[in-house]
Amino acid sequence: MILDGQPVAAIYTDLTGQTDETGSGFDLTQAKALQENLGVMFMGASKKASLDIPGERARQWLILPNPHGQPNSEVLRPLWNALDVARRPRDMWVVDFGIDMAETNAAFYEAPFQHVLKVVKPEREHNQDPVVRENWWRFGRPRVDMRDALQQLSRYIATPAVAKHRLFIRISNQMLPDQALLVAARSDDTTFGILHSRFHELWALRLGTSLEDRPRYTPTTCFETFPFPAGLTPNLPATEYADNFHAQAIADAARKLNELRESWLNPPQWVDRVPEVVPGYPDRPIPKPEHAAEIKKRTLTNLYNQRPAWLDHAHRALDAAVAAAYGWPADLSDEEVLRRLLALNRARVAER
Repeated sequence: MILDGQPVAAIYTDLTGQTDETGSGFDLTQAKALQENLGVMFMGASKKASLDIPGERARQWLILPNPHGQPNSEVLRPLWNALDVARRPRDMWVVDFGIDMAETNAAFYEAPFQHVLKVVKPEREHNQDPVVRENWWRFGRPRVDMRDALQQLSRYIATPAVAKHRLFIRISNQMLPDQALLVAARSDDTTFGILHSRFHELWALRLGTSLEDRPRYTPTTCFETFPFPAGLTPNLPATEYADNFHAQAIADAARKLNELRESWLNPPQWVDRVPEVVPGYPDRPIPKPEHAAEIKKRTLTNLYNQRPAWLDHAHRALDAAVAAAYGWPADLSDEEVLRRLLALNRARVAER
C-alpha cells in the first residue's frame, strides 16, 4: 500500500500511515480532549438577521442623545468576522442588545432600535426557531459562555473558522466576534505564540476538516486535543508562568512577529491613526489618499501567500522558542512533530 509515495502497512481514518520500514505508526484519531484546554476556545456570536451596519452610520448614531440619557455606545459595537482578519477590516458595526435586555429597555436606544424594528423584525417573523423569533431584537445565538469568558480580558485571540492560512491575531475586547471567527479567551503573548507556531498549525491541519480547498479549524479536535508545553497550558493564568524562561522567549518572539506584521499591514508613513468616536476604542488606521490602492492589497492572506524572508525568519524564531518549551529539537520533521504531540496527548489523558 502506498501513501504519499511511501510504502505503508496500514492507513488510519485520518489518512496517516504506518511505515513498513519502521513499523512505528500513529493514529491521530486517538487524540482525546484535554481537561486543561476546555472552556477556552469559542465560536463567535451569530446574528441570524441584519443587525450589522456600516461604521459611518454607527458613528452618526453614537453621538445621538436618548430619552433615558444613556449613550448608544452601550448597544453598538464593531463586529469582526473572518474577512476582517484575512483581508482588511471592513469597518462594520452591530446592534447588540446583549443576552437578556428586554424590548422595552432596548427601545430607549432610539436609532439602533428603529433599525432593528424596521429591518430585523420582518426577517425574524419567519424564523422557525421560536426563541429567535420571539426575541427578534437580540442576537439569534449570543454565545453567553463566550461573552462571559471574554468579559474580563482587554483583548482575545482569534482565528478564522475557514481560511487558506491558519492565521491568529489579537483583537480588542470592544470588538464582537461573529460566528465566522473562533476565539480563545486568552490575552497573553505566550498562548498567542504557541497557537501560531508550526506545532499547533500541523496539529490543526491534520485534525481539522476542510471546506473545498480551505482548512477548517474545529475547536473540539484542533484546540481541545492539542497538548500545550508543560506549565504553559490554557487552564493556567499567565501570571503563573510570567517568570518562566520559555514563556518569556515565546512571548518575545510572538510580539516581534505581530509588530512586524502590523508594520507591514499599516506602514506608519502610509496611514493616519484616527481616534474612534467612542473613548477607549482602538484608533482606526485610515490610508492616506496617495497610498489607498497599495494599502488595499496589504492583507494577511497576501502576506502569507508571499511569505517574505523576514516573515519566515520571525516564524522560525517563534517555532524555535516553542520547540525549546517542549524540550524538542527545532528541526523535527512534520511527522515526528505529530507523533510526539500525539504521545503527549495520550500521556496526559492517561494521567487523569
